[in-house]
Amino acid sequence: MALMHTFRNRVGAWVGGFDGALSNRRLKGFRAARTHVNALLAAAGPEMNARARWLVRNNGYANNAVESWAANAVGDGIKPSARVTIPRHKLKIQDLWLAWTDEADSEGLTDFYGLQRRAAREVFLTGEVFFRFRARRPGDGLRVPLQLQMLPSEMLPTELSRPAAIEGHMIRQGIEFDRIGRRVAYHFHVRHPSDPTEPGLRGETVRVPASEVLHILDPVEAGQLRGVSRFAPAMIKLLLLDQYDDAELDRKKVAALYAMFVTNPLGEGEDPFLPDEGDDLEVTPGSIVNLLPGQDVKVGAPADSGGTYEPFQYRTLSQVAAALGLPYSYLTGDVTRGNFSNSRLSLMEFRRRVSSWQHSVMVYQMCLPVWRRWMDSAVLAGALSLPSYERRRPDYLACEWLPTRWDWVDPLKDTSAELAQIAAGLKSRTQAVSERGYDAETLDREIAAERAREQELGLDFSGAARASTRAPAGQQRDQKRDEREEDEDDDDPEDTLTERRERG
Repeated sequence: MALMHTFRNRVGAWVGGFDGALSNRRLKGFRAARTHVNALLAAAGPEMNARARWLVRNNGYANNAVESWAANAVGDGIKPSARVTIPRHKLKIQDLWLAWTDEADSEGLTDFYGLQRRAAREVFLTGEVFFRFRARRPGDGLRVPLQLQMLPSEMLPTELSRPAAIEGHMIRQGIEFDRIGRRVAYHFHVRHPSDPTEPGLRGETVRVPASEVLHILDPVEAGQLRGVSRFAPAMIKLLLLDQYDDAELDRKKVAALYAMFVTNPLGEGEDPFLPDEGDDLEVTPGSIVNLLPGQDVKVGAPADSGGTYEPFQYRTLSQVAAALGLPYSYLTGDVTRGNFSNSRLSLMEFRRRVSSWQHSVMVYQMCLPVWRRWMDSAVLAGALSLPSYERRRPDYLACEWLPTRWDWVDPLKDTSAELAQIAAGLKSRTQAVSERGYDAETLDREIAAERAREQELGLDFSGAARASTRAPAGQQRDQKRDEREEDEDDDDPEDTLTERRERG
């Protein structure tokens, strides 16, 4: 067998095979596991999640990364815009939805959009989160008798893999599958397995039908059952960098201590400030320490990090930012590095990633199922009266989800460019309004109502509107100065000759 393996490697090298598959001197220690991600998560998932939570609680960079991701992925909320063509029906649906969002959380701690933010945090932290639909009684006083209960990853045991009670069904990592591989149920812990303040039997599970559960995760491999923490590729660097920072801080503290050590070589008399034998000496800034006769003190002089500290920090944090999928400034809060063009390119790339995640994960796995269940519950409870709902259900369920608009980097330039695109027919006004997180029909009604009120009261803001489209002289001068500075930043001596030629 070993001979055949060696033969295949040599043949691969002769015919120009993949270097990454060879076992030569450079790759001798590179032994990658061929285990499927499900087996890896079953073995290491709980420990990895615990470490990710520890980092967020104790490491400032990790905490800032989670908060930054949640703020950009959800913001004020990913909000629905019903595509019902009859205006009065659409207005009725939107008003009821807005009222229900304040009652959506079964714990009563936040609204529906707050649950979205918490979901984004959990998916970043542990790779997944669960929501359970909780139907309520009419007497509970809710506008729509439906709420959502959030369940963290730890509530679904990864070690639970066995045949289910139903013949032909199999439980894999807490998820029950039928004979053709469909998810039919989730076996949750009744109590959190790591919370001693919550009474109840440890290890007891309950079977919940899959129709009552939302499992939100961003799978990285085909066939993956459970989520992977975003901190997985950055965990070691964050921990070691944190330890290095602590050691460097202690070194600086010791180096900054100034104290005098007084000895009494004759040993005559008794000094009340003499330490007891065997006690450690504690030095504080500006202190005077008396030593016993014959004692001596030697203070270590560790090497100063000098000018290498900041470049090392920057390079390591850049690697951590790349592993987490965040711009460097979003991870560290440091906005001093990079010019305007570089920062904008980084921001555009990050926004594309976030937009992809919003629609493929948050909207598809959470928003759409909640919208469907909410509409059905509202109609069945009589909170919504929609003609022929059962027959026209797909039409009533049609909805567009609008994320929070991105803040403009340069409002004047961006607005002018967008107006030019609308005028040239490259995009519609409805599309432009939707990209800002608003519904075009609702906005049009508000504008019409405002203009009618202005006409009734004899108000005229047309002059102010025209003036607002022109930048003040001071702002124009500032804009030209920023453009000159940006051009100067682009003339970096490290730029390649090709880049300078392309800029002319």
